[in-house]
Amino acid sequence: MYVSKFEASMGTNLIIYLALSALLCISKAKAEIVNTNVERSLDLTSQLVKTLTKISAEDTAGKPIVEYVFFASEPSLAYILVKDSADRNVQIKKNDPLKGEQSFTLTFPKANAKQSFLVETVASKGILPHPEEIKQNDKQFVKYTGNLHLYSKYKTNSQKTNVKLSSSNILSHTQVKPFSVSSNKITLGPYENAEAFSQDALVIHYENSSPFVTVNTLERTLEISHWGNIAVQESIQMTHTGAKLKGSFSRYDFQKEGRSGLAALKSYKTYLPASASGVYYRDTNGNISTSNMNSGRDFIELELRPRFPLFGGWKTQYTLGYNVPSYEYMFNEGNKYQLKMHLIDHIYDNMAIDEATVKIILPEGSSDIRLSTPYSISRLPNELVHTYLDTTGRPVVSFSKSNLVESHISDFTLYYSFSKISLLQEPLLVSGFIYIIFVFTIVFLRLDFSITSHAHKE
Repeated sequence: MYVSKFEASMGTNLIIYLALSALLCISKAKAEIVNTNVERSLDLTSQLVKTLTKISAEDTAGKPIVEYVFFASEPSLAYILVKDSADRNVQIKKNDPLKGEQSFTLTFPKANAKQSFLVETVASKGILPHPEEIKQNDKQFVKYTGNLHLYSKYKTNSQKTNVKLSSSNILSHTQVKPFSVSSNKITLGPYENAEAFSQDALVIHYENSSPFVTVNTLERTLEISHWGNIAVQESIQMTHTGAKLKGSFSRYDFQKEGRSGLAALKSYKTYLPASASGVYYRDTNGNISTSNMNSGRDFIELELRPRFPLFGGWKTQYTLGYNVPSYEYMFNEGNKYQLKMHLIDHIYDNMAIDEATVKIILPEGSSDIRLSTPYSISRLPNELVHTYLDTTGRPVVSFSKSNLVESHISDFTLYYSFSKISLLQEPLLVSGFIYIIFVFTIVFLRLDFSITSHAHKE
């Protein structure tokens, strides 16, 4: 069969084209994101697991990396923040959980073939007491269980983990070479060529005498007054979630021996705004006088001492309140107002809050209410509350948030409208009430209620 040179060349070109296309498809299939280097720092000195992960990633095909999927191996993750190499915030989107795994899609502000970024996470309930019960004079030991490698959907060429503990008293830890121990620090790695989704347990059993205190419920109420004051009240219920006290408590041993109840909560420091006044600290039995307040330039340091030391499994509840001037937190333009305050405040160092509910009581007559928060919250239905000299009631904006840590201390912004004429309502009510009393008194004094007898002529 005769084949022309033209047809032969066309066939050859077609074969070359198909071969190049196949090679291109193979290269595209092989192109993927790889973690070239990972450096993790674990801070296990308190009841929280604080992690700093520096990741250097690149695309094997040299394509710009726009998105990156980050997996959080901590089951009780409370906080996450990501910044790129230029210290710019990276957009974080939480993905739907898949098989109980929590992941986030990171969108970089600038797409590059090589990305270096820092992931900061804080997790609560990641360190558990072991044993779960101890006597009054015993030391508290805890166990941390995590992942030896970065749990990632991408292959990792090299990674290293530095662990900082609260004590050099380490009973046991995962020993995968290479590793080293120096006082209260453990260095693991570098480990090479970890496959995607690698899971090797990292277990550390060590002494941690920090009080493991969890705020079960926090009810924070902000009452706004346009007469120059904001009243803040916090109702707190907390539990010592460390090793439970085994046996009875001896007040004599606690006061006699300096090393008795090392993990018990004896006192703690909370911080109030520098302009706070009228501070009160009380529980169901009344005012608690065992507190010290020191005023500073930027804040007020308040040392709170419960009525009794808090051992593992013990609970306490109290109410803390104070007043601050409204001009520091409220701004207005005409009838448009803006309130900017902390969503939660500092309670104690390395705090953990299970559930926080914030209520903002606005002046009567407020309208066009709009709330902006720094992170996602659960809005509760608006309601009305009646206080003195109210007629229709004061609007209350309520919302809640669970699993909070100190990193969540940031400002919310509340926008609303309020007519300044409404400020005259309470003075007019008081004036009208006094006027009515005076009128009633005048009328009452002019009435003659005496009984007189008249003489009759015969």
